[in-house]
Amino acid sequence: MRTAVNIALVAIVAAFAGFFLYRGFTPTTALVEAPAPVSVSPKEQSPPTVVPNRIPDFKLANRAGKLTSVLSYAKPIVIYNFWATWCTPCRREIPLLNQLRRERAQSVEVVGIAVDFRDAVLKYADEIGIRYPLLIGEEDGLQALDAFGVPGAFPVSVFADQEKRIVMVKLGELHADEAGFILDRIGDLNAGRLDMAGAKQQISAKLQEFAQNRAKAKSAPPDAASQPLDRG
Repeated sequence: MRTAVNIALVAIVAAFAGFFLYRGFTPTTALVEAPAPVSVSPKEQSPPTVVPNRIPDFKLANRAGKLTSVLSYAKPIVIYNFWATWCTPCRREIPLLNQLRRERAQSVEVVGIAVDFRDAVLKYADEIGIRYPLLIGEEDGLQALDAFGVPGAFPVSVFADQEKRIVMVKLGELHADEAGFILDRIGDLNAGRLDMAGAKQQISAKLQEFAQNRAKAKSAPPDAASQPLDRG
């Protein structure tokens, strides 16, 4: 139990460290990964966050600066994607998130929750062409992370069903095969073809399979056809 508490605390503190390091030293055009986790002394420790069963009612400013509830998005499936402009895998996800919202327009909404500086987010969103709603928070963005009960490391994608129940929290970069499988299973859940336990079980097992396959592909030697010929 103590180990789990320490892991959760280190992750949250890492987010604060990354955010304020970015604020003090990182230019807005730099592509940097989140810094390594920072240890926490016992006096600084607080109770670990817990992922709630449902999406919390939390408000952040939208692109126009208007406070907007995360519960205001009404499509049957909502992906809440926590990201920052300085996070390289977060940037890599954006084309996929645009594609998911475009191809599944009737059933899926994507909400980008940027834990970053407003000016940097708006500038980058315009440059890269983010086509889904954005909510933006600086310190209050970190509070949103805590309300969702997710680790303070980016990216994080939270998938919710039509009742705003949290079905899956995907830590790290979201891939197309993962997104498609998760969305299909939540569709089955919304249609009554699966219960919550069944949906979570199937998704967890499949994501583990996807991760193992990616790890194997990454470690596999190059194809023999691409090897240089030994000409003696």
